[in-house]
Amino acid sequence: MENFTMLQFFEWYYPADGSLWKQFAAEAQRLKDMGIESVWLPPAHKGMEGNQSNGYDSYDLYDLGEFDQKGSVATKYGTKQELIDAVAAGKQAGLRVYCDLVLNHMGGADEKETITVRKVEPTSRNEFISEPYQIEAFTKFTFPGRQGQYSQFVWDHQCFAGVDWDAGNEESAIFSIQNQYGEGWQDVMDNENGNYDYLMLCDIDFRNPNVRGEFKRWGKWFYDTVQMDGFRLDAIKHMDPQFYNEWLDFMRAEYGKELFTVGEYWAPYDLPSMVSYIDATEGRMSLFDAPLQANFHKASKSGNEYNLCTIFDGTLVQTNPMLAVTLVENHDTQPLQSLEQPVEGWFRPLAYALILLRADGYPCLFYSDLYGSHYQDTGGDGEDYKVTLNKVDELEALLYSRKNLAYGEQRDYFDHPNCIGWTRSGVVDRPGSGCAVLISNGEAGNKYMEIGREFAGKSMIDQLGKMAEDIVVNEDGWAEFKVNAGSVSVWTLKE
Repeated sequence: MENFTMLQFFEWYYPADGSLWKQFAAEAQRLKDMGIESVWLPPAHKGMEGNQSNGYDSYDLYDLGEFDQKGSVATKYGTKQELIDAVAAGKQAGLRVYCDLVLNHMGGADEKETITVRKVEPTSRNEFISEPYQIEAFTKFTFPGRQGQYSQFVWDHQCFAGVDWDAGNEESAIFSIQNQYGEGWQDVMDNENGNYDYLMLCDIDFRNPNVRGEFKRWGKWFYDTVQMDGFRLDAIKHMDPQFYNEWLDFMRAEYGKELFTVGEYWAPYDLPSMVSYIDATEGRMSLFDAPLQANFHKASKSGNEYNLCTIFDGTLVQTNPMLAVTLVENHDTQPLQSLEQPVEGWFRPLAYALILLRADGYPCLFYSDLYGSHYQDTGGDGEDYKVTLNKVDELEALLYSRKNLAYGEQRDYFDHPNCIGWTRSGVVDRPGSGCAVLISNGEAGNKYMEIGREFAGKSMIDQLGKMAEDIVVNEDGWAEFKVNAGSVSVWTLKE
């Protein structure tokens, strides 16, 4: 088996200049040469904010930057043809391309409707706090700029389970739509607020068979148009898991392909609910390891007070490694974003070593860690902040080590709260493979570790260049490996 690595090829504050698809096309071969095997692209469809939208406010799933809607033809990332060309360039370079699907909600409706609703208690949403009554809501989507091309399906209030805006009375609240498919919320796995079906905008009602049928038609059109290799699914804890069971089964049967899929069930402090979701979907998709990302955040904030031996405790990669997509950061956890939980810069190389050089998990890199980012936005306190995310200088060397060296038996030495390590013994069909990794969140450290008799008498160097001296493995296959304070070293064969 070859070690695969995914890259999230965007961050929340990527410039709204229509350049991302072209940038990916230009970078595809370099990414492949660097050791990247798959790329997760942002939502390709038109959002309610037009070319300023990141795509997580879905307006028209059939508009990939082709129609003059919401004030622009192109999306934030470019035009439809540029998207198609970018995916083709990625595949030509040998990359697998995954597209981001936002099917939980829609926004920016074209017309208002008079609909029957019941208001719910925001923190206990199964509790109605009104009798049924009528409001005016933006729930009708006719897509006048597209004029029925590709699909003539019209979305109306029968397609939605809830809204948060009464346009007639200009009132913001959470309203449960009373339609023929149900008077309450859909069954979802997350019971935060009693039921967390409703997240934002017009909440799509998957109990409506016409909605499910339209998503199947759209899925075929999207795949035939773009030719992606798989999907990243947004906000799945707010959706009935049976929908994606049905939709993924349909798509995979239709095309006879795996269509690798990873879902965003963001529950950093609730691993049991993630495991329950995997059970409900019967392993049809992987999940991002939100608890591991939370552990990295806490470790980076706590310095030498954090016990590194516990870094994998309560994580998905420890519980179900085959379905864990591991990560250090993403567009939601980066500073000033909705799930802000950043990993401090000093710890990022350590965290990447922990996901890239071990046997378990499918690691996903974050755009800003490879390219860097600089942006300004308003924080939760109303103040403006300038943020600079420096690229992780060690990342390309860590990628090389993952692609070429981090194979074979893994021996763990998680035996000190501030200094942990492991070795990989290498495999015969990858000459020169094998490595020893040592991490410290405190003082400079050393650890006596076994790497294997096949390394006896050989010199090893720090692939990251942080330690100047060589280390020689003894005749029994052991050596005393070293690491600087608050750092990581990756020891590999000198030759």
